[in-house]
Amino acid sequence: MNRNYTEEQIARANETNLVAFMKSQGERLVKSGHEFRWQSHDSLTVRENKWYRHSQSKGGNPIDFVMEFYGKSFPEAVKMLTGEEGEGRQEAVPAPSPDFRLPERAKTNTRIKEYLTKERGIEPELIETFLRLGDVYEEKVHGNVIFVGRDEDGIPRYAHARGIKEKYRQDISGSDKKYGFCHRGEDDQLFVFEAPIDLLSFICLFPKDWIRRNYLSIGGVAGKALRQFLSGRPAITKVFLCLDNDEAGNTACSRLAEEISEEISVIRLLPVRKDWNEILMNKAAIKDGSYIKETVILRDEEKIPMIQLSKVEIKPVEWLWFPYIPSGKMTIIQGNPGEGKTFLAMMIVAACTNRKYLPNMQAREPCNVIYQTAEDGLADTIVPRLEMVGADLNHVLTIDDAGKALTLNDGRLEKAIRQNKAKLLILDPVQAFLGANVDMNRANEVRPIFRHLGEIAERTRCAIVLIGHLNKASGTQSTYRGLGSIDLTAVVRSLLFVGKVKKDPNTRVIVQEKSSLAPPGVSLAFTLDEETGFQWIGEYDITADELLAGVEGRCTEKKVETAEKLIYDMLADGKRVANNDMVKAAEKIGISDRTLRDAKRNIGARLQSEKEGNQWVFWLEDISSGKEKGKWQDFIDTPGCHFAG
Repeated sequence: MNRNYTEEQIARANETNLVAFMKSQGERLVKSGHEFRWQSHDSLTVRENKWYRHSQSKGGNPIDFVMEFYGKSFPEAVKMLTGEEGEGRQEAVPAPSPDFRLPERAKTNTRIKEYLTKERGIEPELIETFLRLGDVYEEKVHGNVIFVGRDEDGIPRYAHARGIKEKYRQDISGSDKKYGFCHRGEDDQLFVFEAPIDLLSFICLFPKDWIRRNYLSIGGVAGKALRQFLSGRPAITKVFLCLDNDEAGNTACSRLAEEISEEISVIRLLPVRKDWNEILMNKAAIKDGSYIKETVILRDEEKIPMIQLSKVEIKPVEWLWFPYIPSGKMTIIQGNPGEGKTFLAMMIVAACTNRKYLPNMQAREPCNVIYQTAEDGLADTIVPRLEMVGADLNHVLTIDDAGKALTLNDGRLEKAIRQNKAKLLILDPVQAFLGANVDMNRANEVRPIFRHLGEIAERTRCAIVLIGHLNKASGTQSTYRGLGSIDLTAVVRSLLFVGKVKKDPNTRVIVQEKSSLAPPGVSLAFTLDEETGFQWIGEYDITADELLAGVEGRCTEKKVETAEKLIYDMLADGKRVANNDMVKAAEKIGISDRTLRDAKRNIGARLQSEKEGNQWVFWLEDISSGKEKGKWQDFIDTPGCHFAG
């Protein structure tokens, strides 16, 4: 992968519809069943974003196609498909030596084509592929074959000349031996050769899916080019050393194996003749088609620790606040500045420290909470607000990071949770704790940090709540409105949005957009103003996208009874109904998904559910005592709980 393009850009390029792309390039396609045939290459068919060349039994994705048939480098192919410049981080790359110049090209490649095909047995189509890439060409003065070695950015840094009339071979002056003639594929295998012609011969002998693999000529038996290639392709897990079958080749294989990282498997493929071109030229004489004399495992890959799932002890999900905040997991609360995220966090603190219970929250003993903030002062903002909502400040702690800024990778987080037996950690806002050197928009930097934070939550059974701001990209789906990489929202088990209601700025709504461990909870509304402070209103019918778009929601009381009747009718006589079917039936009679959830909660304990495959299934339990009260009603009946209005 070229470093100047992000994973998202490369994925978009490979999602390109090849039929539409080829037509935009003026190519003539003929419909053939569900596929299209390319008139210029009648053995090639395309379908959606895949292509296949039947004559060579190979195919691939759009990037492979553009590189193969339009002669583009990897970054050029991505740009051609997406029309975008690379968004990835530009890395400082030293310029080629001023003494290095590629030899002048001849006007045609006629002489080297004849040499490579007739005298070396290389397939003409394979030669054409590398000619289009510019990695093989004919030198103007002497007619030598020039093999070009490029770096990861496609810049030529090495060239090797091979005579076609006499046994002449020489590296071009100024060449950097760290960059050999090669083909960079997408999979995790690398095949290493002494010379470019052996590399091409091997592909001819084993052509299936060759374009996906990685091939490298190291220009002899030294390891400089191999080490450089592996440093730029960290995904490679297996290296096949395909050096010549002679003393120098065998000795070099043993040495190179020691230079390769221990995490990579190293396998020696010993050719049945001296080298792979000799096999190609004489393959008709090799009756059984066994071109490999011996396969020697020089170093096997490291044994990966595995967990046998039958030995895993099943543990039920524990909840700090069902179904909004699971214990031992991460939850994110997102919203625009000043719309109530911090006040909601403080209400959660009050519930955990002083039994100021939230809707649907089970009674629990007061516990310690770590509240870490980077935006508000403790003395003038945090403490007064916590006192206002009734939190017990004896149970609220914060890590003193005056001497050293706290980050998500900081070992103090887990130590503080364990030492204080905290059941809740709040980071407000999460962006402030990523660290100075972390780009929150780069998935490869954000992902390991949040995986580590999730492991802390799992080990300590502490609920970790992250407070996050929204970006300004209006019109996009709610899941993509969080600042930074989408990985930030993908890694959490619960995603809550807090926003103002358009018609009444004092009314705020909590919407659960994501719930990985239980059916999503109902939307909850509260008021927040200077006179009355924080007060719960009740359930509210609105989606996250509607809330963020400024669409006015509505109270759910009038349609809930209709939704309850629908549920009872659908689940009558012991029927089990998938949630998707229930939602579709509700939509037909004008009942929203949110209202349907309200009705489910009102039905209470009699409504049972479990996950089957990828969806939830509901049924009614036969309770002789009659319909039980839902948890929301239980909350209303709890002493000390008050609702506004």
